[in-house]
Amino acid sequence: MPLSLHQALIPSFRQVVGAMEGLVDKAEAFAAERGRDPAELAGARLAPDMLPFSWQIKFVHGHSLGAIEGVRRGTFSPDRSPPPADLQALRALMRDTAAGLDALDPAELDALADRPMRFEMGEMRLPFTGEGFLLSFSQPNFYFHAATAYDILRAEGVKLEKRDFLGRLRLAA
Repeated sequence: MPLSLHQALIPSFRQVVGAMEGLVDKAEAFAAERGRDPAELAGARLAPDMLPFSWQIKFVHGHSLGAIEGVRRGTFSPDRSPPPADLQALRALMRDTAAGLDALDPAELDALADRPMRFEMGEMRLPFTGEGFLLSFSQPNFYFHAATAYDILRAEGVKLEKRDFLGRLRLAA
């Protein structure tokens, strides 16, 4: 039985978005326990030329719910406005993302599969179908930014395990 676009994306997006909310919780607890400024963790990065934790969390939103909104509009451009600066606002962003993903109508998302759309960044214009964009561009970016957020916190000393990245698994009953 083939998977619908909704089945291929939303449950896994939802699982990892929940895990990212958990990462924010652990970062906040770590900062309190160690007497560190939570804003320092929000601004932590792996390398000088990489975006910090706050941007990684923002792009998890952008390449899940934001990407679906882009397909609806017919164009997607990365949101370059500053991310939330504090951990509470990052948690709220993940909660809002989760709520938006939960509210998606599967039939509506599946109907966007063949819809033409464009990725636009500066002068670059890349044509896609909705399905091609979501599965070949946004989904890999989603996982890249989620893994990078996890890696930043690990590098900062936050005690995380693989299950903190995986989130709530969809186990058989």
